[in-house]
Amino acid sequence: MLLLTALVICVCFNLYAAEFASENESEYLIMIYIEEKKLYIFKENNCIKVYPIASGKKGYPSPIGEWKIIEKGEWGEGFGGHWLGLNVPWGTYGIHGTTCESSIGRAASHGCIRMFNKDVGELYDMVSIGTPVIISNGPYGPFGTGFRELIPGDRGADVMAIQKKLKELGYYKGKINGIYGDDLKKALYAFQKDNNLKVKYTITYEDYLAMGFKEIE
Repeated sequence: MLLLTALVICVCFNLYAAEFASENESEYLIMIYIEEKKLYIFKENNCIKVYPIASGKKGYPSPIGEWKIIEKGEWGEGFGGHWLGLNVPWGTYGIHGTTCESSIGRAASHGCIRMFNKDVGELYDMVSIGTPVIISNGPYGPFGTGFRELIPGDRGADVMAIQKKLKELGYYKGKINGIYGDDLKKALYAFQKDNNLKVKYTITYEDYLAMGFKEIE
């Protein structure tokens, strides 16, 4: 069953990789499927390798979205000797090894993607700076497995999606950085007031719907 699941995912990702590769010049594409705890490597639109990973634990989600490797470093033992940094705007996230290899296959990190040390060493030698990395965690794009209630201080792809939406609607004037700060709170208050919603700092399900989001994106 697990083998069949992996094959089905590889077929689906092959289609995604073909579309994505047309917009990128990198030889490789990395796709990470959080729910399966797997990292897939594509070369010339073909899935050539699958590695097990550990992802972010509750309260520390791995960054959903389309990123690129912007840094490579031979870091210390705590990172398994290798670090592949991503261009996530709301924090420092990357792909690295671990001293706790028993965590692989589970939600155990502070948001980074952990790999077995031998695997991350192989990946490190294979890919270069600029390699695209797609991280997925559920059927709802930047919202992962569904809408979560957001409060000031929260970070993530869902916060960034709300920033973009409120900017499109003319409410948000700040940076698109995935961080729920005072500028987003001010924009949210104005949006809620104009749409006869309860004015509050928590972004709830009714706010998502009023902004035009649906759990099918």
